[in-house]
Amino acid sequence: MDIQLSKAAVKWFQDEMMVKEGDHVRFFVRYGGSSPIQDGFSLGVSKDDPIEAVVTTKEEGITFYVEEKDEWYFDGHNLEVEYNEQADGPAYDYNKN
Repeated sequence: MDIQLSKAAVKWFQDEMMVKEGDHVRFFVRYGGSSPIQDGFSLGVSKDDPIEAVVTTKEEGITFYVEEKDEWYFDGHNLEVEYNEQADGPAYDYNKN
């Protein structure tokens, strides 16, 4: 599994979540909603320090990560985070290795 973020997506996290160099952003499983890879679940995001990060990536000094307990959600897919201008927020795409 891998996490990739566009520059525009990173800027959105900096502006909207006020994250800065040295901060951590967690992608986690939420019950409810839907996604193309897990029916009945969706992806959430929070500003948290990692406990058992299974995958991390660093952009602009910010660590984006997924905890080990949430890895099942991705089912072997990589997470690609783009910025959706119309929704003014992140857009998630999942690609199988």
